[in-house]
Amino acid sequence: MPLKHVIIYTDGACSGNPGPGGWGCVLMYGEHTLELHGGEECTTNNRMELTAVIRAVEALKVPCDIELHSDSSITVNGWNKWLEGWKKKDWRTTTGPVANRDLWERLEEAVLAGGHRLRLYKAAGHSGDPLNDRCDALARLGTKENTPG
Repeated sequence: MPLKHVIIYTDGACSGNPGPGGWGCVLMYGEHTLELHGGEECTTNNRMELTAVIRAVEALKVPCDIELHSDSSITVNGWNKWLEGWKKKDWRTTTGPVANRDLWERLEEAVLAGGHRLRLYKAAGHSGDPLNDRCDALARLGTKENTPG
């Protein structure tokens, strides 16, 4: 049986780096759309970018063929090009430990446990793409909701 084709857009944001951060995602399947957002009081932009992807994948209830668009080069390249090499080198790069290893492992587990096929594509950030812009607004909302005071 073919997997359901789901299109997802994600974004992360941070006010200060580190600082309060947020993530947002839009999931689309046929006529159905789901928007999610959240955040943390003290985080980094890269953690929020990865968290957006993780939370989107974890929201899926059945195995899916996921076409995911992110404006984060680190997220896209990490999944598409670097992940297998990092694991072979015991989660090390030429300059030291892989940043956010916990999130990379959580993402991989979510994909494998869900029976998903995940393909990441680089979206042009802040370029007028309505779905990328919506994710940016959701991520900023998550940041605002997690800013103390």
